[in-house]
Amino acid sequence: MTTDDSTPGPGARPPGFSTRALHAGQDADPATGAVVTPIYQTSTYKQDGVGGMRTGLGTGYEYSRSGNPTRTSLEVQFASLEQGDGAWAFASGLAAEDAVLRALLVPGDHVVFPDDAYGGTYRLVKKVFEPWGVEHTPVDLADLDAVRAAVRPGTTRLVWLETPTNPLLTIGDIAAIAEVAHAAGALLVVDNTFASPYLQTPLLLGADLVVHSTTKYAGGHSDVVGGVVVVRDGDDGRGGTLSARIAFHQNAMGAVPGAFDSWLVQRGLKTLAVRMERHCDNAERVVEFLQSHPRVTKVLYPGLPEFRNHDVAAKQMRRFGGMISFRTASVDDALAVCAKTELFTLAESLGGVESLVEHPGRMTHASVAGSLLEVPDDLVRLSVGLEDADDLIADLATALG
Repeated sequence: MTTDDSTPGPGARPPGFSTRALHAGQDADPATGAVVTPIYQTSTYKQDGVGGMRTGLGTGYEYSRSGNPTRTSLEVQFASLEQGDGAWAFASGLAAEDAVLRALLVPGDHVVFPDDAYGGTYRLVKKVFEPWGVEHTPVDLADLDAVRAAVRPGTTRLVWLETPTNPLLTIGDIAAIAEVAHAAGALLVVDNTFASPYLQTPLLLGADLVVHSTTKYAGGHSDVVGGVVVVRDGDDGRGGTLSARIAFHQNAMGAVPGAFDSWLVQRGLKTLAVRMERHCDNAERVVEFLQSHPRVTKVLYPGLPEFRNHDVAAKQMRRFGGMISFRTASVDDALAVCAKTELFTLAESLGGVESLVEHPGRMTHASVAGSLLEVPDDLVRLSVGLEDADDLIADLATALG
């Protein structure tokens, strides 16, 4: 889906992020004048004669796997926020990732992959695509020399980057890695879930595709599961375009979100800017507290001047996000913190309005245990929500006490 409705006229100032979040793809309903995009809870559409599809929001509709007006509205909105040429919504973040991998890879291809990626992404690459014949090399993507060494010109088709990573919050230099990938004839995919399009815009830094779990900050209210792929359109390396590849696989594989799920994500995006500012404000307060606590041995947060690649994060991010990881003296201490918090709910996922705490080694990253991607067992991950910062700090003080 394109963002033609959000393009300013000649000489006009481009609309800001929040304006695009509220208006891109969201014209008032022509039938009723409703200012909120309707939930088109339908599976099929009446046609104006055989093969004569009705139109709306710039595309024809015949069957809701192939296209749904609520989903189209979300896709136009998301493409505008990421400043891409097109976006395609999926039923989950992993469904979006699977579509990218399946659309762009064939057996014999090679992927350069983060050595501290999200466990579900690693499971998909290792357990699904490796048996299919796709090779991958885990590498420290904060180390440009390591990236260059891992790339195999002519064979590497994708460089897959998370920045910040989950859960170690490692920062990769999007622009520099894009140059390395493109020099080798590869495409750069950036998982922008942790930063959100408000804090970071990878396509403007040279990335070719961006993926999100819209379950997280995009939806923002822990009430929906979804994913999205956004592209800066260009040659897919096999005689087609990225837009055509992703669009075809979305329809052919059918892992699409329903109308209500699409509506929930779209609603969440409308407040993304103000939510991310509060997430960042609260996270900075929590980081300050954790740094001073004697039972915390290390705080991982891109906003800290001593954090590895802090200068890169400062260059490519608006602020440093609402995710924090910290290490304790032992696995028992980490588990005790997770067990004792009250405002920080013990749960997987992240990016919602409520604060969450988890033990990555035994929860979200259990699938990478024993691999090169295994995370420290004394690590605690926080998704800092929108509660009063003083209350969050008091909760952590009790749990650490």
